[in-house]
Amino acid sequence: MGKEYRAKSFKSGNSVAMRMPAALGIEPDREWTITEQNGEYVVREIGAPRRKFNIDKVAGSATSLKPIKPEDRVFEERPLRWDLLGGSDGS
Repeated sequence: MGKEYRAKSFKSGNSVAMRMPAALGIEPDREWTITEQNGEYVVREIGAPRRKFNIDKVAGSATSLKPIKPEDRVFEERPLRWDLLGGSDGS
């Protein structure tokens, strides 16, 4: 069994919160699931929060980009299996 820590619950609005010891190294703003199993609570971290993309860092940075001319848009012809879409007439 790992180390054991004590935590204290307290009222927070209409909920009960629990203050976790700093020694656990838990970062703020994480999400957790709490499961009750045989009268005991199991707490598991859901995962790290997703990073948010900040468009301000890239907006306007590619000012030299130009649209591709129609004659430069070259694609190799290839057979397409329209019958796999489920249509009877191929459209």
